[in-house]
Amino acid sequence: MIQFDKVHKSFGDNHVLRGVDLTVGRGQSLVIIGGSGTGKSVLIKTVLGLENIDNGKIYIEGQDVTQMQPDNYMSMFGMLFQGGALFDSMSVWQNVAFRLQRGNLKRPKTEAREIAIEKLRRVGLSPDVADRLPAELSGGMQKRVSLARAIAADPEIIFFDEPTTGLDPIMACVINDLIREVVVEMGATAITITHDMTSVEAIADKVAMLQSGLIRWSGTCDEMAHSGDPYVDQFIHGRAQGPIETLR
Repeated sequence: MIQFDKVHKSFGDNHVLRGVDLTVGRGQSLVIIGGSGTGKSVLIKTVLGLENIDNGKIYIEGQDVTQMQPDNYMSMFGMLFQGGALFDSMSVWQNVAFRLQRGNLKRPKTEAREIAIEKLRRVGLSPDVADRLPAELSGGMQKRVSLARAIAADPEIIFFDEPTTGLDPIMACVINDLIREVVVEMGATAITITHDMTSVEAIADKVAMLQSGLIRWSGTCDEMAHSGDPYVDQFIHGRAQGPIETLR
């Protein structure tokens, strides 16, 4: 579904991506792990077209993304942002239906609201939440609204950027389960960025570690536990000592 072919991206002298090769199968849930500042979010932004790559190619279903029509291309994606990124001046349903009222996906207001309420139900929120403002909701409820927005247009590909950040362990588990259920139910292809190893185990079909601008290792969760790679072992066990440099 998605292929990164020797993707490079630099910001001045900061070489963030140094030749990333990675393939994500259709309907697969890939989780990308790696330390802060290793380029995980930048990698997602290159797929979305928010950052132009310097060299290499990115393909969606075998097509070079630079040759695809922007409206058709963007309609394939859903995104759950790290902080939720809800519009605080809009009601919950308007947030969920934001994509449905713009561009080539535009629906009548009544239909967009109905879809939004159905997606809210899918993530465990009742219709009475629809007309409330995001500020009136708990952090966990806001995250569910963000997930409902990500799936509102039934995208083929969904990105999750640190989906459990700021949540208590119980709510994080709930969100992980919801993500897994939704991805499987929709048959969507998913890429998740996370530092939370509990999320990795709950969400991932495949795990890839981004280190020093390259995919250091990839495999299943079971394989990760016995990777034999010192970088992977240090990261998943949260050890201060190891090949990954830490600030003292």
